[in-house]
Amino acid sequence: MRYSWSVFLVLALFAQVRSYAQEDLYDLGSVREIRLYFAEENWSDLLDTLYLQGDDRLIGDLEIDGIRYPDVGVRYKGFSSYSSSRAKNPFNIKLDHIHQGQDHQGYEKLKLSNVIQDPSFLREAMSYEVARKYMPASEAGFANVYVNDVLIGLYTNVEDVSKEFVEKHFGSRDNAFVKGNPTTVDLNGENSNLSDTPGSDPEAYHDLYSLESDEGWEELLELIDVLNNDQAAIPEVLNVDRALWMHAVNYTLINFDSYVGYAQNYYLYKDDNGRWNPILWDLNMSFASFRLTDASLHWNGFSIAQAITMDPLNHVQSVSVQPRPLMRELFENDTYMRMYLAHMRTILNENFANGAYYDRALALRDLIRPHVLADTNKFYSDADFESNLDQTVSDVVDYPGIAQLMDARNTYLQGRPGFSGQPTIEAVAHWPEEITVGGEVEITARIVASDSAFLAYRCAPNGLFEHVEMRDDGQNGDGSAGDGMFGARVTASTNLVEFYIYAENATAGAFSPERAAYEFHSFTTRITTGALAINEIKAYTEGTGTSDWIELYNAGGFPLSTAGLYLSDDPADPAKWAMPVQVVAPGEYLVVWADGEPDQGADHANFKLDAEGESLLLSYADGTIIDQVQYGSQYPMSTTGRYPNGTGSFRELYPTLGAVNTNDGSADLDRHIRIFPNPTAGDLHLIVDENGPFELRVIRSDGAILTPEYSLSGDGLVTINALNFGAGVYVLELQSPSTTTRTTFVSIQ
Repeated sequence: MRYSWSVFLVLALFAQVRSYAQEDLYDLGSVREIRLYFAEENWSDLLDTLYLQGDDRLIGDLEIDGIRYPDVGVRYKGFSSYSSSRAKNPFNIKLDHIHQGQDHQGYEKLKLSNVIQDPSFLREAMSYEVARKYMPASEAGFANVYVNDVLIGLYTNVEDVSKEFVEKHFGSRDNAFVKGNPTTVDLNGENSNLSDTPGSDPEAYHDLYSLESDEGWEELLELIDVLNNDQAAIPEVLNVDRALWMHAVNYTLINFDSYVGYAQNYYLYKDDNGRWNPILWDLNMSFASFRLTDASLHWNGFSIAQAITMDPLNHVQSVSVQPRPLMRELFENDTYMRMYLAHMRTILNENFANGAYYDRALALRDLIRPHVLADTNKFYSDADFESNLDQTVSDVVDYPGIAQLMDARNTYLQGRPGFSGQPTIEAVAHWPEEITVGGEVEITARIVASDSAFLAYRCAPNGLFEHVEMRDDGQNGDGSAGDGMFGARVTASTNLVEFYIYAENATAGAFSPERAAYEFHSFTTRITTGALAINEIKAYTEGTGTSDWIELYNAGGFPLSTAGLYLSDDPADPAKWAMPVQVVAPGEYLVVWADGEPDQGADHANFKLDAEGESLLLSYADGTIIDQVQYGSQYPMSTTGRYPNGTGSFRELYPTLGAVNTNDGSADLDRHIRIFPNPTAGDLHLIVDENGPFELRVIRSDGAILTPEYSLSGDGLVTINALNFGAGVYVLELQSPSTTTRTTFVSIQ
């Protein structure tokens, strides 16, 4: 089935409108319906061939919950999960393979796993749900997949770790981006372990890692060099806490098809702070479904009983058969080791010690049961599905019952050194309550059984945390010396402070909040009215190739955070769109795209501007207004902006997006008749300040009089069809009962 370009445009528009009414693609409360349509009856054979070639996709049409997308690119994916002899293979579907920009709810690629290593069908979705509490990790849900209206089976539907993913979580997308993904997994080799064994030539690493960005090999080698040879400099190039969380998830859940085992199935993204951030990937064989190796004591594989008692410090307290610098070089630092174990304790306490995971598993099993039973291509029996939450299912390997594994593993880990005896951190507070930008703030906490403690703080989202020792000496806002209250003083360089506290003794460490540094305490002071200005707005963008936009400007002397601020075009609903938390430096601009498409990014508002005029407010949720503007009709060539920049009253200006507003050309904007664009290659737009009737005519350079076709499409906005004028210089004449006005324009047809 194929569509013409015009039909595609209609379908794409329809899909965009419908998508807002749809449930989220990865909603774990329901099962998605995904249908593929291929014109070729031998589609499976073709996909097998393309899989072996590894460089192309089969074109088909895609339907997600009734929304149709034409001409998507489809291929099989996976390593051990794929086989040409299987009816149910994993899919990789690229929505924008042919039509650039085609997506579903902002997602351009679907990754569908066939659940081959999991009789319970629960491992992947549950593991990602746990991981998302502690670090950026993919969304994951379930989907029934059909091809040409024939049910293939129930799949897990996992969010791709893409440039859109890193932009969502790190605020950028164009930095170095790498996947630990060896071309061929060497069961007796190092694979993507981040060691420097291959040497200093980037090409030696090309078969071990895949580059997801345009450049980055030299930067990856810098990380590898520091990680292996300069332990003290590791925090400068690596987000250590994020690496500790990744290891904590893998070791708690016995997810060994990862960096822990054959050193694969992870990503690294270099953020704007210059630090690499590990990202989990491929959790389908978590909960000890994969037990071939851990590159340490159990180098030849391990049993379910050994999985239960797997020591999370094997690589430090025992051996590394193959180098694991991302673990060993961190765990050899005593503080990092205690932080890592504290993270594991948090995962256990929040998910397993309290039985929450089991209740969640029961709910998900009830949700997917009818779909699993309807899946005639699944790899295990209905009885296996029902029993594998609690009991081992024996097949090619033994798949432990999830509860059988995790209840015993929780008991084992809770009894290990480092999982108890930690300090307690309570009564976290700051003073003064209303902070002053540029002023000093005291942060205090009651800390018991600690040998040392530090405060990590920052005044910009996604910025680096600075570390300050917390003391109980009576000199840091902590009360009396030795009273158990610890304090530290910091300078609030913006109206936002984000922080966490870490304390440790010789036995164990503890965080407040426990999910730090992914979560943290924060406090803000409201910015004053007018401190952050609505500086310029563009509401008429038809035919300009861009979306409506709003420009904010910090005209003050201190950085300002947008925490707690909202933008709205409805005075009755001031909290219409919550602004992303960003810090705007003095003299800096912040642009928001008012396109009604919040799925397109954090800086895309959920409303559009009205070119006929309306109100625009910047406020807090309680209606406290920071700035507002009531603007009238706008036109294609101009905006409504403050002049002088940032402080003046609003007037019509020529656009200066992200730059100083000027009155350059204001004389043109004040004329009786204005033309845009000039020169023109098509339609000619006029703004006519004339309340009464008028006539238009065009005078060619040879004196000929042309009567143009024109239409009135707004408040004084006239559109003339100039396509048939031909190239040349023309005079446009406007006649009214009171005046005759002439102006010149150029046609470049």
